[in-house]
Amino acid sequence: MKSPAFSLGDIAARFGLSFRGDAGYVLDGVATLADAGATEVGFLANPRYRSQLGAARAGAIVLRAADADAWSGACLIADDPYLAFARIAALYERRPAAQPGIHASAVVAAGARVSPSASVGPLCVIEDDASVEDGAVLGPHCIVGRGCTVGAQSRLVARVTLVQDVSLGKRVLIHPGAVLGADGFGLAFDRGATEHGGWIKVPQLGGVRVGDDCEIGANTTIDRGALGDTVLEEDVRLDNQIQVAHNVTIGAHSALAGCAAVAGSATIGRYCLIGGGAGILGHLSVADRVTVTAMSLVTHSIREAGEYSSGTPIQPNRLWRRNAARLKHLDELVRRVDVIEKESRS
Repeated sequence: MKSPAFSLGDIAARFGLSFRGDAGYVLDGVATLADAGATEVGFLANPRYRSQLGAARAGAIVLRAADADAWSGACLIADDPYLAFARIAALYERRPAAQPGIHASAVVAAGARVSPSASVGPLCVIEDDASVEDGAVLGPHCIVGRGCTVGAQSRLVARVTLVQDVSLGKRVLIHPGAVLGADGFGLAFDRGATEHGGWIKVPQLGGVRVGDDCEIGANTTIDRGALGDTVLEEDVRLDNQIQVAHNVTIGAHSALAGCAAVAGSATIGRYCLIGGGAGILGHLSVADRVTVTAMSLVTHSIREAGEYSSGTPIQPNRLWRRNAARLKHLDELVRRVDVIEKESRS
């Protein structure tokens, strides 16, 4: 597939950017600042890489006005270079247009509804009472279960499973291996079931509702609600290998990085950022505009916006073992300090 090409002036006009250089100069790709060649666009968003400008070979660089004097070549000037670069890079994304229709190897139940403008790929399965709306694209091996809806212009890349009662809004993007609508981890312990007791499964009767413009990463799982639905509001972004448990609600425009886990019935507010590997315990609430840093564990509700962290940063093993041993005596130390303080006040 031939690479698209755009002139410097055209790119600037499309995104409302000022520029320096030949407006007619043609650029046919994007790359990092260090790797961009003479016909490619690079970008400088992090000041730590400003020193790379001297050796850069890019046809044009997206940067802030404050950095423009450090680069003698063509440039596109933006208040937020990373955001501008993301928009420019989308111009060069090469993706074959999906052809409307249903592949001969797909299995579509008689009670399913598939728009004539949708594209259903090889070996897909669409069950009864499922709906695939206008312009939606199902890549190979996708399963759309009973009672599920794939919203208009949504795209399931490959091997995506919508188990049951999953509703996707418009323009939702789901990457390979994701599973939405599997049973949540609902169990009740029956002490009289056997000699030592046993687990009884709590039926999971709800669904999953995903708002418009959400993105769900590879091998991420979102469980159906036990009673009521698990909900992602609009423009939620989930990275790869995330676990979202039953009846969780994630507010609009929030983003969770890889391997985060959210336990059942937790509520995350709007515009939140949850770092990689972070965990949020069940039945907690996180306010709007909260950032939780990587590998943190949220053990109580967060009522105010801000940045929150937990855990111990990495350190040499000998020092960590010494501190871990001392941690065992923390309660004893606090009690001794309390005694000393009481004696000093008397």
